[in-house]
Amino acid sequence: MLVFVFNKHGEPLMPCKPSKARKLLKGKKAKIISYEPFTIQLLYGSSGYKQGVSIGIDIGSKHIGVAITSENKVLVKGEIELRQDVSSLLTTRKTYRRSRRFRKTRYRKSKFLNRKRKEGWLPPSIESRISNTFKWIDKFASLVPNPKLNIEVGKFDSHKFVNPEVSGKDYQKGQMHGYDDIRYFVFERDNYTCEVCKKKGVILQTHHIKYKSKGGTDNPNNLITVCADCHTPENHKPGGIFWEWMTKSKKPKAYKEHPFMNIIRKRIYQRYPSANIVYGFWTTPRRKELGLSKTHYNDAIAISGIDFIKKNVDSVFEIRQVRKKKRSLHEATARKGRKEPNRDQIRNSKNTKFYKSFYLNDLVKVFSRKGWITGFTNGGAYIKDIFDNYITMPNKSYKQVSLKNIQFISHNNNWQFVPHMKEGDLLLNGKENQLSSLIKQPHGR
Repeated sequence: MLVFVFNKHGEPLMPCKPSKARKLLKGKKAKIISYEPFTIQLLYGSSGYKQGVSIGIDIGSKHIGVAITSENKVLVKGEIELRQDVSSLLTTRKTYRRSRRFRKTRYRKSKFLNRKRKEGWLPPSIESRISNTFKWIDKFASLVPNPKLNIEVGKFDSHKFVNPEVSGKDYQKGQMHGYDDIRYFVFERDNYTCEVCKKKGVILQTHHIKYKSKGGTDNPNNLITVCADCHTPENHKPGGIFWEWMTKSKKPKAYKEHPFMNIIRKRIYQRYPSANIVYGFWTTPRRKELGLSKTHYNDAIAISGIDFIKKNVDSVFEIRQVRKKKRSLHEATARKGRKEPNRDQIRNSKNTKFYKSFYLNDLVKVFSRKGWITGFTNGGAYIKDIFDNYITMPNKSYKQVSLKNIQFISHNNNWQFVPHMKEGDLLLNGKENQLSSLIKQPHGR
């Protein structure tokens, strides 16, 4: 990955190779101003030769593809993964706060001035993704001189996904129009037949494909018809017929990404009025003309408007957003051995932000592997790799790792930055790879 460069006045210049940046730093002609992404600033005057630079942004509800091109050369490419757990965490917090009303805890004064939503209010899960998307667009736009933004957006009609023939007044009628109860809609849709044993003429009930305890909803797409003989507590348990049936059946359709893409499309028009906006039907054939495979960063290369690829970098960066810290004042399970009331909101070891010079989300090395700290214990820490797998001691089953075995690499905020990877070693869309072994120590640390 190239190194971003600023002149001594703080203005962006064209990126340079890591070898050039290393010589400038060693000769005291530049200084480091940022590690993620790695950026230096010159300490002497420069002519500041600049080329035309284009930035391609592939907007998605979970991943953002980024590519910086100049004179038909790909300078930087990679992708950013946003958080998807905001909504579930807010639900958990609400559950904790409700449960504390029935316990002997400190009194919290009621709030009455937070009931009116401001104009332009969005749900926290959507607001978080939109604000972080804009954060990284602005970040990369500030690293290169006079960039031309090219952004792909999407426009979706969720109603047509369910009923392709919908038109006119039919948009005012949902799936259950004319039905008094969601149960009867599900029964008629499934032809009053048990979806497990295929029996008719028996007592029918509705069953959640994805359990509500796992984030499922009462949406008709998440409900099926089952008979009373199949809908038993025993069949809900692991090993029951529902568990076996759910492993073979298709997952319920979800349309939560479509409203998000419609919302962010309007916000992008407002935020970047001078950007070149394109749609997916243009990106796909353009990417195929360039001979690129289907990835988020390759889509971004096509979106950037490059005519042909004269040179393509081998390195790919990946940025992953994680939870910054735990904010819950009261956990579901009270601390063991507590003899005094929780008046001072003292956190236990698993719910602390730092411990003995180590902080949450620090990049560390342990047992020749690299990962990030996700929590602390009394004298140790929990460490996960890029795939959310715990790094444990060899031949041990417990997850805690002693601090004496941990080697510090760098502090992070709530972003895990993997700057140097070979494109062939990067397998996207949840496929495991040896990414954790490719994480390199940032320059100068």
